[in-house]
Amino acid sequence: MTSYVTSSARSEMSELRRLKSLLPPEMQSWVTVEGTTEINPPLIRCEEIGKDQVEIQIDLVRWDQLALDQRNLVFWHEVARIQNDTIPKDGWEMAALAIGLGGAVGELWVQDGLLLLLALALCGVSGWRLYQKNNGERTIKEAIDADEKAIALAVRFGYTLPNAYKSLGSALKTLLDQSNNKRQRSRYEARLQALKRSANKAKAKAKAERGEEF
Repeated sequence: MTSYVTSSARSEMSELRRLKSLLPPEMQSWVTVEGTTEINPPLIRCEEIGKDQVEIQIDLVRWDQLALDQRNLVFWHEVARIQNDTIPKDGWEMAALAIGLGGAVGELWVQDGLLLLLALALCGVSGWRLYQKNNGERTIKEAIDADEKAIALAVRFGYTLPNAYKSLGSALKTLLDQSNNKRQRSRYEARLQALKRSANKAKAKAKAERGEEF
């Protein structure tokens, strides 16, 4: 039992080091890769852990179920989100909304019109920010943009363009099959459709430029 645990720990550390090596050199000093210890975590996510420091957290148990090329493209998708500056920021909005609502109730009680307006304005700004962060169309667009950049990263690290598309498409199909969440499934489906359109454009461009099969 001890030997199995030790072997598993070594395997996980080896995978984390491998993923670290897949970071573009310009990101290796401020992006870390760690296994998550949460209960029922997402497969992979990014989190700001300090000023100019980002951590990519991975559920290594589920991660191990993906093929190597699938892992690479899913990882580069997350790297692309960091490059696009679309990872979740420290959430001040909920705190601001709570303060605004509390202030509005309080000012209604003391009947201070100016402070009431300020409290309502705080509620409005924080509420709008929360809406933007959770807007479905925006979230899907950001994911599709990250997929495009993940393909470019794969090519930068030695993949052919066709294999990069195939690996990401395979990963998205696997994640779609594994997901029971309706909203999450619809996002995977939207990303797959966009990826297919992008691959077809790349195929047509390659044929036009070189007259070769994609």
